[in-house]
Amino acid sequence: MRTSIATVSLSGSLTEKLTAVARAGFDGVEIFENDLLASPLTPEEIRARTTDLGLSIDLYQPMRDIEAVPEAEFARGLRRARHKFELMRRLGAGTVLVCSSVSPLAVDDDALAAEQLSRLAGLAEDFGVKVAYEALAWGRHVNTYDRAWGIVEAAGHPALGTCLDSFHILARGSDPKGIEDIPGDKIFFLQLADAPLMAMDVLQWSRHYRCFPGQGGFDLAGLLAHVLRAGYRGPLSLEVFNDVFRQAEAGPTAVDARRSLLVLQEATRPLLPEAAGLAAPPAPVVPTGVAFAELVTPDVVPVTGLLGALGFRRGARHRGKPVDLWQQGEARVLVNTGPAVRHGGTALAAIGLESPDPAAAALRAESLLAPVLPRRRALTDAPLDAVAAPDGTELFFCAAPGLPAPAEEGGDPGHPEPRDWTGDFEPVPPAGPPERAGQDGAGRPEQGSGAGSVTRIDHLALTQPWHQFDEAALFHRGVLGLSGGESVDVADPYGLHRSRAVTNAEGSVRIALGVGPGPSDDGARAQHIALATDDVIEAARRFRAAGGRLLAISANYYDDLAARYGLGDEELAAYRAFGILYDRDGGGEFRHCYTESVGRVFFELVQRDGGYQGYGAPNAPVRLAAQRAAGGAGR
Repeated sequence: MRTSIATVSLSGSLTEKLTAVARAGFDGVEIFENDLLASPLTPEEIRARTTDLGLSIDLYQPMRDIEAVPEAEFARGLRRARHKFELMRRLGAGTVLVCSSVSPLAVDDDALAAEQLSRLAGLAEDFGVKVAYEALAWGRHVNTYDRAWGIVEAAGHPALGTCLDSFHILARGSDPKGIEDIPGDKIFFLQLADAPLMAMDVLQWSRHYRCFPGQGGFDLAGLLAHVLRAGYRGPLSLEVFNDVFRQAEAGPTAVDARRSLLVLQEATRPLLPEAAGLAAPPAPVVPTGVAFAELVTPDVVPVTGLLGALGFRRGARHRGKPVDLWQQGEARVLVNTGPAVRHGGTALAAIGLESPDPAAAALRAESLLAPVLPRRRALTDAPLDAVAAPDGTELFFCAAPGLPAPAEEGGDPGHPEPRDWTGDFEPVPPAGPPERAGQDGAGRPEQGSGAGSVTRIDHLALTQPWHQFDEAALFHRGVLGLSGGESVDVADPYGLHRSRAVTNAEGSVRIALGVGPGPSDDGARAQHIALATDDVIEAARRFRAAGGRLLAISANYYDDLAARYGLGDEELAAYRAFGILYDRDGGGEFRHCYTESVGRVFFELVQRDGGYQGYGAPNAPVRLAAQRAAGGAGR
């Protein structure tokens, strides 16, 4: 279906917004009156600009307080309307949005509203314009879509129809099933917006907290299915008032917006007997595991020292790049000393995701507007596809273990078959033979097997730029096919952090997305790699014995822990000694501790028991405060 977006949804001048909308691939645009009034271009020049960009002007908005008012007031409204209709003719816009009145002069009289809207539509028809009447959720008298439709139906004018807005319908808790009773040709326009579920004044909710489909809590797929069953075949248009979006760069926001409509259309298809022209991206290819995490660093010594203390061993080096492979169990960390790091030193730059079909995963990502990253590689290197996440993290689609070799499949030479990326690395000799049993070549306790060893990467935590948190959540769900949890607020000594985890069904891929209280820390966003172990106390003991430094936790935390959970003295003493945090839920228990930071990165050792699925969120304020006190990356 055709897609459109209101200029009020983006930041910048009107021409900047139009350019961003066109580049994102939209078909049309709603022009908000304030954007036109502030533009130095004439209506004819704006019309020419949209035509050059391949955009149609699908709606001009808004017209307010026009119906169910005293006759003298209505006459003044008609004079305003005549001017607007003439301007729309010059602009090339064929539909105007009329909002239900909020004027204190408006009366509760649907018959009068219908009569005046009919007269307005008659005037609009003289200019080749149609009127789409919308019920504002805070309208003085008309605030539900079914009442607005009743007025339109009573007016009976061919140039008068209704505009349905998902926010106004769902924020009031109206049942959208009744939309199917409206003739499709009388639904002149559809505006879509999601929103987090909040208990607050509906006007403030609408003006500040709307978001793109899939980023909030509304069932937009269900609503869209009702609209399409009614016979609507017009554009799917976004009207999103959001303080963050209006401060962010227009280009990426427009891409996020269009991606949200593609994902929404995909989610709606199963609800309809026929697709009705809805977009059909390639099916999701859900990653099955984490192949690697790649750290970029200007100084290899602190990073490798930390990895060594954690029990990792440098086992291989890339044949043509300054990249070393460090491994313990199934946890693999690449250390890259090539590219310069702009802020904060060491950073988590890339994640390798094991995929049952890397080529199909890359194709879906590209179809959902993920930027495909060019990659310099030798002819012998594995052909890894990579895309950029909203925060710039590179995501590589790697062949999952056990995929058939290319020869067995008779692959197409134009589309190289997946190959094990570890084949790009050559083994390196160990640092030295163990001096005696239980010690490595440096005389430290030997790690990598037995109780307390790291088995795999449990999860990755990525702090997002403050204006891209919702975009990142939609990206990881829509592009990667991961499932999203609820957004969680975490108290920090300097404000609230938000966090939302995405995961596959098996829990073998877990990514925790977070955002800080504001933009001031964007240059030093914290990232961390959580490593799974079967015995976190032993893992912490071995890490410290190898020279590692654990994050110190306040003694007050352990006093409270004893009161909350009734843990034994010996267990509590071990937790105190190693800075281990504890959580419990209906599924099991979670024990975890943190290393000190290197640049923007730190590590977490985690032990999950009994089906625990969370991330220790109740302990996050304590961890953040401890990192602040230590001067680390706890932002």
